[in-house]
Amino acid sequence: MRTTSIIANLPVADIVKAKGFYTDYLGLGTEEFNMGWVARYASPDTKTTVQLVTRDATAPEDAVISVLTDDIQGAYEQAQQLGYEIVYPLTTESWGHRRFFVRAPDGNVINVGYHPD
Repeated sequence: MRTTSIIANLPVADIVKAKGFYTDYLGLGTEEFNMGWVARYASPDTKTTVQLVTRDATAPEDAVISVLTDDIQGAYEQAQQLGYEIVYPLTTESWGHRRFFVRAPDGNVINVGYHPD
């Protein structure tokens, strides 16, 4: 699998209440998106990003990181071939993101996705 980006998914109880710390104090002032249950904030000067997540809206578990790839089908097939547990099958979400969740051998759940441009 070719990874193009890795983004930390931080669990928060309330995105609105948490936002100020990450945007004002940490300087991640660019809101790339906010879907109510997940929001991504980035630095306007660097490639630094973080996602705040209250609870994943469609998957059965929350992921600790989101890994983006340019070959989501190949990544999914490789995870299956290697025998990793697929927590959430390859799905095209209503917002256009294509993703699946896989459990790492250490137990962490990873959101592997592709954003069509």
